Amino acid sequence: MLGEDTTLRTTLANAVPREDADRFQRVLVSVLGRYMLADRREFPCQVIEMSPGDAMVIAPVSGRVGEKVIIYLDYLGRVEGTIFELIDGGFHMDIVASARRRDKMAAQLTWLANKDILNLPEDRRHERVVPDIRHSSIVLEDGRRYNCKITDISLSGAAVEIEVRPALGTPISLGRMRARVVRHFSDGIAVEFASVQEMLTVVQQNLRIN
Repeated sequence: MLGEDTTLRTTLANAVPREDADRFQRVLVSVLGRYMLADRREFPCQVIEMSPGDAMVIAPVSGRVGEKVIIYLDYLGRVEGTIFELIDGGFHMDIVASARRRDKMAAQLTWLANKDILNLPEDRRHERVVPDIRHSSIVLEDGRRYNCKITDISLSGAAVEIEVRPALGTPISLGRMRARVVRHFSDGIAVEFASVQEMLTVVQQNLRIN
């Protein structure tokens, strides 16, 4: 399950009236994740447009207008809201968040939009180092596991020596961290973590094989 608490905290401070949602500027993105409907069913999804106030979600099961939904997105983490419109192949949802969370989301979305436009495979703002732990494993969503060797790491990603080449954008787990494939090398791949880590010591601890 994505989480035990499925109750949305829709307080007046956090909810945005539908008539005010358009004041947030939506940007084109391509963010993968999983969502949970009110009946606790979970499905993979992709967000194609998003603002701090709403999101356009491509989903195999659309749910119902007025239904509460929780999404866990790469880079952005947990997002809560309510479906207010069904679209072809998915739904349009309002986002419930505090003002502080919206400000952070706006910055994240700006980075994601620029990253896609400029075709930036990784966030090079973070120093890359050779880790103390070089050997780890990569697990695909279908459960296949491959041993790998870490070439270098940063707070936002890693370069990995591995025999297989999952397609670009493929969600994977590296050690205990969620990531996705962003580049292919002759001897491996580069991955980007689903969320930027705060300390390299945390990154290295999470590279350990379970």
